[in-house]
Amino acid sequence: MGAAVKRLTDLVEAKDRHDIPWIDLVPMQIEAANERLKERVGEIKLLANRAETGGIKTIRDPADLVPLLFAHTSYKSYPETWFTQGKWDRMGQWLDTITSQRVRGVDTKDVKDVDDWITRVADAGHYLSCSSGTTGKCSIIPSSMEDRKIIRRNMATSFTWATGIEPSRQYKTFGLTAVAKNFRNEDARTSLTEAFSNTDRPFPGDKITVGQISRMVALRRSIADGTARPGDIAAFEATSAAREKTMNDALTSTAEAIVANRGERMLFQGMLATMFQISEMVRAMGYSGKDFHPENALITGGGLKGAKLPADYRERMVDTFNVQPERTYQFYSMQEINTVMPRCSAGRYHVSPWLMLLVLDQTGDQLIAPGKGEIEGRAAFFDLSLDGRWCGLITGDKVRVDYGKCACGHEGPTVASEIVRYSDLPGGDKISCAGTIDAYIRGAA
Repeated sequence: MGAAVKRLTDLVEAKDRHDIPWIDLVPMQIEAANERLKERVGEIKLLANRAETGGIKTIRDPADLVPLLFAHTSYKSYPETWFTQGKWDRMGQWLDTITSQRVRGVDTKDVKDVDDWITRVADAGHYLSCSSGTTGKCSIIPSSMEDRKIIRRNMATSFTWATGIEPSRQYKTFGLTAVAKNFRNEDARTSLTEAFSNTDRPFPGDKITVGQISRMVALRRSIADGTARPGDIAAFEATSAAREKTMNDALTSTAEAIVANRGERMLFQGMLATMFQISEMVRAMGYSGKDFHPENALITGGGLKGAKLPADYRERMVDTFNVQPERTYQFYSMQEINTVMPRCSAGRYHVSPWLMLLVLDQTGDQLIAPGKGEIEGRAAFFDLSLDGRWCGLITGDKVRVDYGKCACGHEGPTVASEIVRYSDLPGGDKISCAGTIDAYIRGAA
């Protein structure tokens, strides 16, 4: 890690990290970005390809970063047959093109499935977090141990910044959502429970693995295209029914456990949709905010994920659990970056100093220059804290960004809370992963 990168990442614990004007941050960020480019261009094959294609040897301003950004689809650019047919040696070769650490010494002879492969790769020091892949191929995102450490640091300190709640281990923590089993999720939860909890009650049931989801997706596809055998369909229906029952039982037992501990300080964690569902169950049991501790707190990330909830769902949920607005922590992030962006009292997500936010046009090719007031476009990030993979990412999110002082009084770039996926807009998301399958991969095919 270079001196400029360290100077910025050392701000993870700084109480005033969101009080630095953007114009003052840019020179430090550009210096750090050049350090990262120098360190990684000889290590990450895809980055070398992007730098050569874009003619970028030195970063002088934010616009020079655009040719170096990876599309979010880059992390699912492997040939799908390698995944579905269990060609784990070739998946390792693909992984080697996007990670800063060489993928070596992974024995794949008797790997049973993707979950087993992830374990083998982790034993070699590559920690993979995968998206659900419910709409297609899953993204496979490598991290180093240094990435895992900074995720733990950032999650806890961001919660304190947003809520004013200092680490004290005075909360009973309740998981209100079934969580996918991956290193990113586990590190974030560990950070919060170690800093704030005296008792932790995860959401009941086994954690969802990539292999489980992949098998269900494959079955759905075969049913849809008519290739599924009768036994496959019966197995799918039985598994779906069992999971639905498990989920309903977990929701019920969680609501009952919350009621049983209503006099204690509780810290609720989960996604908004299931949080609201459990709060409605608690309300149906005859309990409301007056029955709960006045210092309860809540943590949630992400949006509704397609769930259709009443317009006042947020108000009803926090009222049921007796969570005051200042003790509600919501953040914006994604698996592909280390950093979480905490939401402030003005309802905007604050971008940390070591995370560069670039706003691009819809194609992802052109930078939209910051101006007075908000600008709108495709979010791209350059996360200077990233160690195990490249820092630059073009997302699928349409955002509104302001680079001036926020109404909450803090400085730096902020993102409006209304974030839309381009894939959900008419015409879908046309961004590609051009350049992600280079000659190295083609030679291995």
